[in-house]
Amino acid sequence: MSAFPDTSFLCALCRTQVNFARVDHFMAGLSGALGVSSLLLLEFRQSVQLQIRLRLNDATKGFPQVEGLQMLNDLQIDLNMGLLTTVPVNWSAVHQRAEALSGAHTLATGHRLAEILHVATALQLGAAEFLTFDANRKKLAKAEGLVPV
Repeated sequence: MSAFPDTSFLCALCRTQVNFARVDHFMAGLSGALGVSSLLLLEFRQSVQLQIRLRLNDATKGFPQVEGLQMLNDLQIDLNMGLLTTVPVNWSAVHQRAEALSGAHTLATGHRLAEILHVATALQLGAAEFLTFDANRKKLAKAEGLVPV
């Protein structure tokens, strides 16, 4: 596996936003499917549903329901068409690696569990590049030898 994405990358893939053109360009250059983990899919779906709920409770927050549901539908279409593929992950090995990352980086630079798990997954899968638009995840990925894209 040459590249592994995080949630910010999937969001830009499924929603027109500032990074959409960069993601579109990257995806156009792929020769096969982009591997994703079941955790990444869960986090993305959960995040979109939370954004829909936020908008339903406050019109100044989150995504409109129609937009959020379209994002979820677009993700499923990308999976069905083979643009994205769910890769098998040894979660025990990822958790061990995440423990090491947490111990090495969290006190010094501050990382959330999802950030650590996504970077640990990329490392465990042998990815060379980490696809993210999150500055903190970029720092962690770079510190661990991944090329943040």
